[in-house]
Amino acid sequence: MDVPPQNTLAQPPQLPSKSVVGAAGSVSIATMISRVLGVAREMVMARYFGAGFFTDAFNIAYRIPNLLRDLFAEGALSSAFVPTFIRYLTQRSRDEAWLLANRVINALVVILGVLTLVIFLGAKWFVYLLAAGYADIPGKFELTMQMTRIMSPFLFWVALAAVVMGILNACGSFFIPAIAPAAFNVCCILAGVFLSPLMPYVGLEPIVSMAIGATLGGASQLFVQVPAAYRAGYRYRFALDLADPGLRQVGKLMLPAVIGLSATQINITVDNQLASLYGNGPVSWLNYAFRLMQLPIGVFGVAIATATLTTVSHHAAANALDKLRDTVASSLRLAACLTFPATVGLIVFREEITRLLYERGSFLPADTIQTSRVLLFYALALYAYSAVKILVPTFYALNDTRTPVRTSVITVGVKVAINFLLIVPLKFLGLALATALASWLNFGLLLVHLTRRTGSGWRWRELAVYLRIALASVAMGVVALLAFNVAQRALRGPGQLALLAQLGIAIATGVASIYPLLRLFAVDDAAEVASLIRRLWRRAR
Repeated sequence: MDVPPQNTLAQPPQLPSKSVVGAAGSVSIATMISRVLGVAREMVMARYFGAGFFTDAFNIAYRIPNLLRDLFAEGALSSAFVPTFIRYLTQRSRDEAWLLANRVINALVVILGVLTLVIFLGAKWFVYLLAAGYADIPGKFELTMQMTRIMSPFLFWVALAAVVMGILNACGSFFIPAIAPAAFNVCCILAGVFLSPLMPYVGLEPIVSMAIGATLGGASQLFVQVPAAYRAGYRYRFALDLADPGLRQVGKLMLPAVIGLSATQINITVDNQLASLYGNGPVSWLNYAFRLMQLPIGVFGVAIATATLTTVSHHAAANALDKLRDTVASSLRLAACLTFPATVGLIVFREEITRLLYERGSFLPADTIQTSRVLLFYALALYAYSAVKILVPTFYALNDTRTPVRTSVITVGVKVAINFLLIVPLKFLGLALATALASWLNFGLLLVHLTRRTGSGWRWRELAVYLRIALASVAMGVVALLAFNVAQRALRGPGQLALLAQLGIAIATGVASIYPLLRLFAVDDAAEVASLIRRLWRRAR
């Protein structure tokens, strides 16, 4: 299908009319929907399959294509493709930009088709790589291998979805790409609820339904974005030229990112191997806790990072380093205003949140305790996780791919060392604490290098702003805890409904208090927080 005629003269598009806050608002509401559905997906998993033999097997099987997704799709590919595509839109013509997109997509079809076959045929070795300890538990290794094969096409679909997401983001469309993962979660939920009871009739374990749902969900994540891409002007046609300079530029930017992310995957592999040695449960507890932490990261961190990437890519293309630096600094402060309070909330109410969301059916009170203990350590690095998602794409926009690679390799090396120091006294909990400490190290190294790269020195008043944000967040935690205690006395009851009401009052009180507390502690960025909350509220109504 040919690309429709366009003006062949290079006409730089306008900078997105939305500010980072405005774009982040669009992404946030969409991502919030997706993340809430993601939590619902985990609730279905906990309700029907608990935290043990079956969920451990699924988590490792799902982790295998996810490792490669981080390498070839949403991580490296998005960060490499978006700046290059924007540069084509800015400095060349739209025809050339669409041609580049088609060449990237067709190259991926070939590469990912081969990788899908590799995963399918080599499932046994992938499972050994991630969870050799499963071989000591009868049936667990075989079940994991079976689900790995079922999910082998997952990478193919989500990588193509990442390219379409990049096209839409570069064209100023944020909502549809951000909500696309919701389709994945819906497929998984439907598979768990309706398909799992049918699995025994065809000789399969009920948990296999989640693997089928994940594969279908990956495809749906691509196809829900296609109409929006069509409206933006994109038309697919077969065009494959490995010598294309733009395609080579994307590959050049991706390669260091893949190397850096490979170091991260080594870290994940080590974590899974160590957790698999502690029998049934630890792999699932780590996964459930990490999913809970992903909710605020997805709503705030990813949203701000997605909006920031497009803006800094335009600034980098125009060599406007001052504007780029100010945008990143503002985005980091905005992330702090949102994630510091979320960190306090997760720490204070970690057990109540886990009990409310997961503890039913096959998910036992003992699972709640273990998952909440893991969540405590993960929550300590919530801001660091979010900030890294803002900083890494900024380096790619500046055509600096070496710095993220170096920091990633250093961080992972330190993380693996900390793993072995902490796992003896803390067992599998040491893996979560090591992850949090390494995330802060990664953030610190990236921040130091970016200040050097943009020619800006460290300003102590920035530290004072973050300290005030932290104090406001702690005050919010105290207010929310008081509200929770009052709600417990007023709404007594042992059931989930009473806990929902108590926790809902506490969270609502905390959300309502954070803006005035930020203003009380003289945080100027509170105005941007209020603007973002108003945008979210208007879109949510």
